[in-house]
Amino acid sequence: MSPTLSYAAVEARNEKEAQKREIRRYHKGVKHLCENGITKVPTKYILPVSDRPTNVGGDHHNAQNHGLKLPVIDFALLMQASTRSHALQSLTKACEEFGFFQLVNHGIERDVILDMIEASRSFFNLSFEERAKYMSADMRAPVRCGTSFNQNIDGVFCWRDFLKLNCHPLSDVLPFWPSSPLNLREAAVKYSKQVKFLYLMVMEAIVESLGLTKTASEIGSGLREMFEDGSQLMVVNCYPDCPEPDLTLGMPPHSDYGLLTLLLQDEHVKGLQIQHGGRWLTVDPIPNSFVVNVGDHLEIFSNGRYKSVLHRVVVNSVKSRISVASLHSRPLHSVIRPSPELVDEANPRRYMDTDFATFLDYMNSCEHKSKNFLDSRKLNT
Repeated sequence: MSPTLSYAAVEARNEKEAQKREIRRYHKGVKHLCENGITKVPTKYILPVSDRPTNVGGDHHNAQNHGLKLPVIDFALLMQASTRSHALQSLTKACEEFGFFQLVNHGIERDVILDMIEASRSFFNLSFEERAKYMSADMRAPVRCGTSFNQNIDGVFCWRDFLKLNCHPLSDVLPFWPSSPLNLREAAVKYSKQVKFLYLMVMEAIVESLGLTKTASEIGSGLREMFEDGSQLMVVNCYPDCPEPDLTLGMPPHSDYGLLTLLLQDEHVKGLQIQHGGRWLTVDPIPNSFVVNVGDHLEIFSNGRYKSVLHRVVVNSVKSRISVASLHSRPLHSVIRPSPELVDEANPRRYMDTDFATFLDYMNSCEHKSKNFLDSRKLNT
C-alpha cells in the first residue's frame, strides 16, 4: 500500500470516528448540551432556511403576536344531560374547524396536575448519568428517555428531550418506570389514571358527536370495551432555553398518530403552534385546562370528517418549557378503519386499514414529516 493511500485511509477512518463521537454527543440530549455551556446552536439542530420558524408564511414572531384562542369545551356541560346536546354541537364544530380545543372544568384535581409537572421537571433536573439509565433506541420500550423527534433517523435534530412512559397495562410497565425522582412513579400513576378516564369520557362524546349513537347511555359499556383497553403513551417533553431559537424548533410540523392527545401545556411559557388558515398561530395557554387534538386514527375512524392538524413547538432563549402529552389509541395490533356508519355512496371510504404497530414500523423506516404517515393510508377516491 502506498503512503498516500495509507494516509487517505487513516484520514477517512479518523473522520468517521469523529462523526460517531459527534452523533453520540447529540444523542445525549439537548439538556446535556446546555449543561456543558453551549452558546450557539450546533449545526445538527439548524433547520434549512425554508423550515425555520422565522420563514415567511410561518413567521414565529408573527405567530407570537397573534395568539390563537382555541374553542373551549366545558367538560362539566358535556356530562350534564340538560346541556350535553349544546356542548356536543360545540365539540363537533371544534373538531371540524380546528381539530383542536381547550378542555376546562375537566375534574382532575389541581394537586394531581401540579405533582405531575413538578415530578417531570425534577426528572430533567437529575444528573445526566441518572437520566441516561433510561435512554433507549427501542420505540417499543416501556420507558424511554431520548431526544429530538426520532433520533434514530432525524436528519436535523429538534430542540427537545423527552421521557416516554408506556401506561398500559400499568401493572406490567410500572416496574420499568424511573425510580428517581422519588415522587415520579406515584405522581405519574395518579395522573395517567385520571387522564385515561377523562379520555374515555371525551371519546364517548366524540363518537356521539359523529352521529354514531343516539344517546350516551346506549354506548356506555360498548364504547368503553372498545377503547378502555387501548394504548396510552405519556410523553413528558422538556424544551431547554435555546441560545438561537430562530434557527431551530422544539418539534417539527407533525400530526399525532392516535385517536386523541390530551396535552398539559406549560401555563407560563408559550410554545405550541398549530397551522390554521395557512398560518402558524401560537396557542394561548388557559390555566388548569387541557389542549385536546384529533389524531390520525380519529381522522381515519371518522372517514375524514374530523381531521388531524399540523402542529409544532417553538423554543425561546429565556426560559425552559415542560409539557405532558397523553396519547391514546386502540391496542397495539387493533385495526383502525373508517366507521361503516360513516361510509356510503356520497361519502366513499377514504382510508385503508391501519394499526399502531404499522405506525411504529413506518417511523422506524423513514423520517416523519408533516402528515406523511396518514397520507400513506389514504385511498384514491
